[in-house]
Amino acid sequence: MTLILTPLYWFLDIFDRQRGRLFLWLPVLLGIGVSLYFATPLEPDLATFIYVATFAAFVAAFLCFIPAYFAPPLSMLLVVSLGFLIAGARAHLVAAPVLNYRYYGPVEGRVVKIDRSASEAIRLTLDQVTLKNMPPDRTPARVRVSLHGAQNYITPVPGLRVAMTGHLSPPPSAADPGGFNFQRMAWFDRLGAVGYTRVPVLRAGPTDEGASLLIHRLRQTVSQGLQARMAGQPGAFAAAILTGDRSGITAETAENLRASNLSHLLAISGLHMGLLTGVIFAAIRMALSFVPAAFFHLPIKKIAAICAMLAGALYLALSGWNVATERAYIMVLMMFVAVLFDRRAISLRAVAMAALVILSLRPEVLPEPGFQMSFAATVALVAVFTLVRHLRLMARWPSWLRGVMTVVMSSAVAGIATAPVAAAHFNRIADLGLIANVISVPIMGAVVMPAAVAAAVLTLIGLQGLALLVMEPAIRWILFVAQTVGNIEGAVTHIVTPPVQTLPLLALGGLFLVLWHGRIRVLGLVPMVLGAIFWIGVDRPSLLVSGDGGLVGRMTAEGRALSKPSGSGFAAQSWLENDGDHPDQYAAALRNFPPLDVSGITFAHVTGRGWQKAVVQSCALHDVVIVNKRWDADWPDNCYIFDASFLDESGALAIDPRDNGFVLKTSLGQTGVRLWSAPELRRDPAVSARAIQQSKDRPIFGARFYVEGSNGRTLHWQTEP
Repeated sequence: MTLILTPLYWFLDIFDRQRGRLFLWLPVLLGIGVSLYFATPLEPDLATFIYVATFAAFVAAFLCFIPAYFAPPLSMLLVVSLGFLIAGARAHLVAAPVLNYRYYGPVEGRVVKIDRSASEAIRLTLDQVTLKNMPPDRTPARVRVSLHGAQNYITPVPGLRVAMTGHLSPPPSAADPGGFNFQRMAWFDRLGAVGYTRVPVLRAGPTDEGASLLIHRLRQTVSQGLQARMAGQPGAFAAAILTGDRSGITAETAENLRASNLSHLLAISGLHMGLLTGVIFAAIRMALSFVPAAFFHLPIKKIAAICAMLAGALYLALSGWNVATERAYIMVLMMFVAVLFDRRAISLRAVAMAALVILSLRPEVLPEPGFQMSFAATVALVAVFTLVRHLRLMARWPSWLRGVMTVVMSSAVAGIATAPVAAAHFNRIADLGLIANVISVPIMGAVVMPAAVAAAVLTLIGLQGLALLVMEPAIRWILFVAQTVGNIEGAVTHIVTPPVQTLPLLALGGLFLVLWHGRIRVLGLVPMVLGAIFWIGVDRPSLLVSGDGGLVGRMTAEGRALSKPSGSGFAAQSWLENDGDHPDQYAAALRNFPPLDVSGITFAHVTGRGWQKAVVQSCALHDVVIVNKRWDADWPDNCYIFDASFLDESGALAIDPRDNGFVLKTSLGQTGVRLWSAPELRRDPAVSARAIQQSKDRPIFGARFYVEGSNGRTLHWQTEP
């Protein structure tokens, strides 16, 4: 018994010594529970949720009767269980119909959002959607349509009812198996179809006048006013940072900002919200301090905090209530609430509280780069500056030098903390980003945001132009820095996508280093080193096939060679970015395209006219044929065909050699049978995900293919456990 109890008490003593810091681990544990829900390959059924909820209730009840000394391990299990349940509940609460097939015909709806696609086309998000011959219970709650061709009949505004003839399709699966999961993001946005139209959009009814739509129109009015007063990219930049409207930002400007690591200045996130509310807080507190009656009799610090919170709420509404701004507002809200209760405003406890609130309300943001980068930067900055303050490292420095070093340290710490996340999600590192941030962020904080606040105040008397005169040259400086740094050769290093376990290992290791108290915190380096090793040793697929079957990419010594210089552009860009290559489809298509041979198994890719005859001929010479059309004829005995019907279900394919065959991975197999990927689950909630998986007679979830027979031509497949 002693052999059992001694390690147990040693284990409990470890937690007991951390008692004052255990609260900081609550969002981490909640995030682990959320991650478990998103990582499971099969959608949990009702019985699973009941089991987990029963377990959580049992643990919660048990915690009421045991000494606090024994509580931490059980509390950890409780919080992880709650994270799993919260994520599952959120996924079902946002459920909305998703289009299950390609649709062409009339589309009518109300405009709720206007932005631009990657190709610079105006893009409308519609709700209250009506589709021809489609019952309301199967009509998507929202659709997103890109506008091409001449669109001169109306000027879209939020709330306007519009009609068009358009092409719609279900949200696409990942372009690269295991890559960015657009289907999941669309599910939580209640976006049931995406598409385009090439005919003019027409007005279909009066403009709605709801409160939220009035805010949208105010946002658009402010954006247009800024761009009218400041011509060109400075006006577009001002509109982006004040209203969230990036429609005026050109592709060249966006690329310069990314290459110089200044693109975070465009997103209304923690930096903007912190600067704006900080300016409001400081200005009101200073103004009240000049009023003797207020200075001696009123809690001016708390009054300033309340005003800053209200200003932040207005900024949140004006920016369109996007998730990044909402997250930033919750973070600054927690800090000002701490001021109201006479607690330290900037602390790890305030950051932990913000993360708890965000993950409880929107657990779907956990896999998103914005959430990860925001909290990586915030936790690192708070931890480092707490250490600097504790050690009094800059206490005797001149004030001007402290200011300079604060800017440099802030940029360096935030850059180092977010670099792995940015590299993993965006496949690039801006090598000169620190320099660009050091000479741009102070201008943003000292000139641009105060001028924006002044412009808002002066608008009441029609003198906002004075503030904009100050803001414009500051914005031009930021854009000049972005262009200069971004155009330097070697300013960007392209990075290969890491394996799925890398970021969790880096995050858990980094959090252990920061949050744990005591010498064993250095053990956090172990998972970080493991994550780096996995990243360094990652191998990209030998052969990739796009979800429409129109594009094939083969890895070569000089990089991935593509089968054609245009078409399936999004898939091509995703593949090359994930390879750590420069995303230029045309250049990749000029590379020497080798024979499609994997472990002695030959492949043929068939597209274009005469494809039926080409399939028959290719089957006589190759083991596997990939074709972007539906093969409805009898299945040949001498080859395996990946046709359009297969790809419609499986999504993109990744093929790697294995012994005497190859391993096939599919986008569906990497995503799993989930609410956002399996139409059968949406049609019949009673059917289980496992039953759907077992009902398929084709390897749409992936498989291992191998050759048997003396002639080496008999190809078999089996699913891998």
